[in-house]
Amino acid sequence: MNQNSNEKADAQGRTKANCIGPGPSEQNRRDFLISSAIAGGVALGGLGGFYFGYDMSHGDPVRVGVIGTGDEGNVLIGAINPEYVDVRSIADIRPFGVHRAFHGDVSSPLAMKVRKGLMNVYGWKTETEARKHVKVYGPWEDLIKNAKADGIEAIILALPLHLHAPVAIVAMRHGLHVLTEKLMGHSVGNCKEMARVAAEEGKHLATGHQRHYNILYHEAVDAIRRGRLGDLHYIRAQWHRGNKPKSDSWQQPMPLAAKPDDMQSDRLEKEARALIQQLKSATGRDIDLTQKKLTQKMKQIEDAVLAQNDPETGRPIAEGFGYEHADINGYDRPAIEELIRWRLWDRTGGGLMAELGSHQLDAASIFIAAMHGGKKQRPLSVSAAASRSIFDNDREANDHVMCTVEFATPEYDPNDPVGSRKKVTVQYSSINGNGFGGYGEVVYGTKGTLIIEREQKKTLLEQEKKTRVSADKGAALDTQASGSAQKAAVAAEREVSRGYQEEIEHWAWCIRKNSDNSDPTLHPRCHPEVALGDAVIALTANIAARDGRRIEFKPEWFEIDSDETPEGVAPKLDREEYKL
Repeated sequence: MNQNSNEKADAQGRTKANCIGPGPSEQNRRDFLISSAIAGGVALGGLGGFYFGYDMSHGDPVRVGVIGTGDEGNVLIGAINPEYVDVRSIADIRPFGVHRAFHGDVSSPLAMKVRKGLMNVYGWKTETEARKHVKVYGPWEDLIKNAKADGIEAIILALPLHLHAPVAIVAMRHGLHVLTEKLMGHSVGNCKEMARVAAEEGKHLATGHQRHYNILYHEAVDAIRRGRLGDLHYIRAQWHRGNKPKSDSWQQPMPLAAKPDDMQSDRLEKEARALIQQLKSATGRDIDLTQKKLTQKMKQIEDAVLAQNDPETGRPIAEGFGYEHADINGYDRPAIEELIRWRLWDRTGGGLMAELGSHQLDAASIFIAAMHGGKKQRPLSVSAAASRSIFDNDREANDHVMCTVEFATPEYDPNDPVGSRKKVTVQYSSINGNGFGGYGEVVYGTKGTLIIEREQKKTLLEQEKKTRVSADKGAALDTQASGSAQKAAVAAEREVSRGYQEEIEHWAWCIRKNSDNSDPTLHPRCHPEVALGDAVIALTANIAARDGRRIEFKPEWFEIDSDETPEGVAPKLDREEYKL
């Protein structure tokens, strides 16, 4: 690329990085996508820079350590583009996590597709070869302490939610940029602490709300800004799952030795024995795959070591890493269970709103920002309710949560009796026990309806249109309820990147182009101000659900420099857990 091209790309990146919606070049981007689709030449994983305004890394990938290699950490590893990121170290206290970090998740073809493992990402043939390039640490503190010696510039953080603030703040104070999984932090105070340290240290702090880098959402923003939906007034979103007792994805199986009386106590051992039997009769390629599955299962069983007592302290090893044994309403929960099933507990997780609802409400915020010229809007109020309808007392997280969030339209005027009613209502539900409808968003406007399903399928229904254009696998869709019919102007389902790769690439690109974060226009799309807004909504909705009431949002809650928080706890940067 010549110098002029580089300057053009840099300028484009600075413009796009600070904008939720499409920029002046959007027509060219649409034309490119359409022409490429017609030609059958769209590379699914290669459009990130074109859409989101960054260029190649030019042979200088950011040197990164990955802290936390559980389910989400391994999804992020699987999304790494080696041209942008060079993983030099990983840290996890679970043998299961470390094994998958290298080998990928062989439990199913879908799991392997999203959790590829470092060996597949970088082309290393054996774990021995991989470990020559990647150091392995147990405690996250050890990775950060050795970051300078290992040449680490940044970390990807995918630990349980309660550790986001301590690890991110310690890392930034040691000169490291951070990309953390969502939610930004366990409390609004934590989020503000993270944001302040990022500013003080001049570091890029990105949060993994990947819809900011999903092409379908990018196209949706373009449609809203061009007026194809008319005036937005209602958004319905949901994430429904069929999780039930004994088949709950959040209640991952425990090794038998770690908790013999658990409701799934012998599941892992049974699965291992079944694989041993399969291996005896396997032939051809099935021998290799079955052996890999068995090895992975044995590593999961090996996690039981964390339930053993430390010879020095006499306490379970998991407790030495900060996890706690507790009695939860008569339910005996050992420390290792808090580690493995961290999403179920208030101290370590944030429940359905933090883990699922934050994605959906972030998407709603993206749509609403498009109405306001790309500027993210603060919500006005939230009402919420939650219940425990299916599961017993083996958790603190609720089974169901529902909330209604009000946003202002561009015509909203709180001082005008009529203008004060000009709002967009966002209704969200997340339930267990019935997965009907899956997950996605429906955006209602005066001219049409936009539907996004599973981050893969987009349908645009336009009011009283006689002509229609279908794309890819799309088909015409008529709906007849009350009022006139709507027909599909675009009904497209295609395999697009969910945005994980692009969010990592752009974060790395920003580090290279603006290493000290001094240019306020060049930063990841989900930078601290954006991520804080998402956290305020999700965490305040949790409070509203707990209390069963309506809460009006205070502007100060969204301001990084304000000490006001919905929890009533002010940010504090001299906490002991922020020191290493």
